[in-house]
Amino acid sequence: MKAELLQLATPDGPFTVLARDGMVLASGWTASLAELTGQVHPTLRPATVEEVTDLGGISSAVEAFYAGDPEPAMAVPVLQQSGPFRAHAWDVLRQVKPGSPVTYTEYAALAGNPRAVRAAASACAFNAAALFVPCHRVIRTDGSLGGFRWGLRIKESLLAREAA
Repeated sequence: MKAELLQLATPDGPFTVLARDGMVLASGWTASLAELTGQVHPTLRPATVEEVTDLGGISSAVEAFYAGDPEPAMAVPVLQQSGPFRAHAWDVLRQVKPGSPVTYTEYAALAGNPRAVRAAASACAFNAAALFVPCHRVIRTDGSLGGFRWGLRIKESLLAREAA
């Protein structure tokens, strides 16, 4: 199976997308393919990767986000694989409104199990499709940022953009 690799310059640094058949397999603020492929489920990892200069709607969604419109990113198809709770939790993340972050506790409740706070946090940690599955919209109960695979500076920047 072959995938396409695109790197875009953003105000938060290089943003790289690994996609297959118009669906995001992995994405994040890195210039390194190796930093993305480890998050992709083994059954979805591509055998070959071709660098491209455009990914159509995926590229447009990233550009729209940085131009102030985060909604198109939620319409980009994403291909991730995991167990039932995590897969559902990723879908739920796409429904969290920009500018209205939720706590890990609220996120667990939205995902259908208020006591599964650790499982909800794990869904964020194992999310391969950053931006398109907006795990940056989940914060700690005390209002602090919590963790983010791509660094707290970027998480803070993303939340500030969405709050504007």
